[in-house]
Order: sequence, then structure tokens, then C-alpha cells
Amino acid sequence: MPKLVISTVGTSLLTNQIDREYEENWAIRLRDTANCTLKEIDNYYEDVVDIIATLKDRANAKLKGDVDDIREASAELNGIYGLYNNQLSQGEKDIHWLIITDTAQDKIAAEALQLFLSQKGLNISVISPHEKFSTSSNEAFSNGIDELLNWFEDTIPGYEDSGYEIYFNLVGGFKAIQGFANTIGMFYADKIIYIFEGSNEIITIPRLPIKIDTSVIKPIQFALMAEGAWINISELQGIPETLIFPVDDKAILTTWGRLIWNRSKEDFLAEDLLNFPKIKYETSFEKDYKKITDKKERLKLQETIAKVSYLLVKNNGDMAPLKGDGGVQLETYTNTVIDHFRVTLSLRVSCKIVGSNLSLRYYGTHAHVERSEGIKSR
Repeated sequence: MPKLVISTVGTSLLTNQIDREYEENWAIRLRDTANCTLKEIDNYYEDVVDIIATLKDRANAKLKGDVDDIREASAELNGIYGLYNNQLSQGEKDIHWLIITDTAQDKIAAEALQLFLSQKGLNISVISPHEKFSTSSNEAFSNGIDELLNWFEDTIPGYEDSGYEIYFNLVGGFKAIQGFANTIGMFYADKIIYIFEGSNEIITIPRLPIKIDTSVIKPIQFALMAEGAWINISELQGIPETLIFPVDDKAILTTWGRLIWNRSKEDFLAEDLLNFPKIKYETSFEKDYKKITDKKERLKLQETIAKVSYLLVKNNGDMAPLKGDGGVQLETYTNTVIDHFRVTLSLRVSCKIVGSNLSLRYYGTHAHVERSEGIKSR
């Protein structure tokens, strides 16, 4: 079975090359500038630029050594080599992603790791979930974790459906990010990889049988919050405080709330149609919905409806934001008063403003919707 291997990346490829007896001050300088971007390092820390360049050269030299040298070079490589029992050729059909922060040291380390592993025949890519992702502040960290969670949700299910086994390699990386990735991995990963302290022996932890208490979830409110809506606190009574972030009289999902919703939303959005604000369903649309047999298709449709609802409420019923949104792309059929918006590249919903609501009329392929509306194909 092919694997999707997700590795959190830290700075060990650089720091492991420091001679602690004579260069401890280098370790201190790297620690003090760990959250600096490439631009900040170049502009304000000339000595650190030189330190990083020297350590990178040492790392590249060590990566030309034997397997023991390579595994000693970085925590990330230690985990990956351990996964394949020192035979990277076993991973030629696997997909690897390196998760990094928006920091100079992390980017430089990840670039060297990507080059080395690609030369060894691995399919490897790098992702930084947020342009300012770092552990420099709570805001930067939280925004990065939220985007990382979105990336997991957008990426992992597709690999799972294609028969991939999901591995989280958490041997390397910033400790704060490792902590979150460990918890997230309990929901997304089939196995999590660690290394016994002071050795090359890997620990593989299988996914725990976690059961989510869905009784606390309010599906309409959660679906809207997942799209960015701030919901009145009065509508969220009984929801644990760990799942929502309140500000004044409104709240939105926390990282954990989003995680719980992502893992359980199919149970709510793949069943009956939900009554979202400013959305009405015509009988014809309900009939089209009942014909959908694939749960993921129903899930995608209702998530799109939740987004449309959120945009309408946020903009007091103004349709213009629906036309400007790159995902929805609301358009009007030529010479009609009927609109339609996108669910996927091939699936559409026709609709019409009725009073203060958007009435959904038909759902399906372009051909089905246009035929149902009596519109001649362009």
C-alpha cells in the first residue's frame, strides 16, 4: 500500500552541525533568531547569515556520508530513514510533504532536505500553510495552525480515497507545532512516527479509536462558522468552550472546533438538507438532492450552500459578493432572471432571488440544470 508521509520540519539539519564545545554562541544566535524571516535575517543579522551558510555547507557534506551520518544530520531524515529501514528505494511510490514555518532557518533546512530526498528518488514537496506562520506570537501560530488544518482536510481525504496509508513523521519540527500535529494526527494519520531518544529505532503509534461526541454539535451553526461566520453566542448554548472562540456576543470555531467539525461533518451534511439562513429550497431542487447517492457529493453541495448563506447574511442579501467569489462564481443565464452558482467544475445550482431569500431550483450537471430551466445550451 502506498504511503502519504507528512513530516514536520525544524532546524535540526542546521543545529546538529554545531560544535557545542566551541560554537555554543552559534546555537544561541540561531535560537534568538529562530522566528525571523529570510528578509529579516538578511537585513538585520549579518552574523547569522554567515552562521547559517557555514552550517548548511557542513550539513550538505554530511549528507554525502553513510546512512549513519545522514540519520545524524537531521531529525526529519532520521524518521524517514527509520520508516524505510534505511532503504529509501522502498518509498519511490510514496508521496512526501514537508511542513514548514515562514522562517529563514526552516526554509533553508527544508530546501536542503527536499533537494537531498528528491535526488534519492522520493516524491517530495514543501508546504508552508500561512505566509506568516511561526511561533513568534499567538496570532501567527494560531493562524498558521488553522491554515494547516484546512490543508490537511483538503489534502488527506483524497489520498485516503485513493488507497494511501497516512503517516505523520513528527521526529522533527518546532515543539509547539509537534504538539498540535500529534493531536491532529490522532484524527488524520493511520500511524505516527517517533524515534526513541538517543537511538535510530522508530516508534510507530497507530491511530487511536477516538469517538467524537457529536451531540454537542449544532450543524447549521458549525457549517456557517467553518465558512467564516461569527455566530451569536445565544445560538451556541451547550457547546464546550474549547470548540468556540467568543468575542463580545459572537463566536467562531477554534482550531479544535474546526478539527472536530471536519471529522464529523459528513454525518450532518450528507443527510437531509439543512435550513440555512436566506436559503429556500424549491421542490425541484429537493428532488435533485434526493437523487444524489454519493455522500461526499452531498457534503460538498451543502458546504457550498453554507458558504452562499454566509455571504448573503454577511452582505445583507447583496448578490455581488457571490459573483466575485472565486469558488461560487454566481452568474445569470443570458436573457433570463435565473442565476446559477458553482459547486464543482461540472456541477451547478440554479437559483432565483425571491423576496429576501435565494431560492434554489435545480442541481446537477450543466446540461441537466439548463435543460430543467428550459435554457438552450450555449
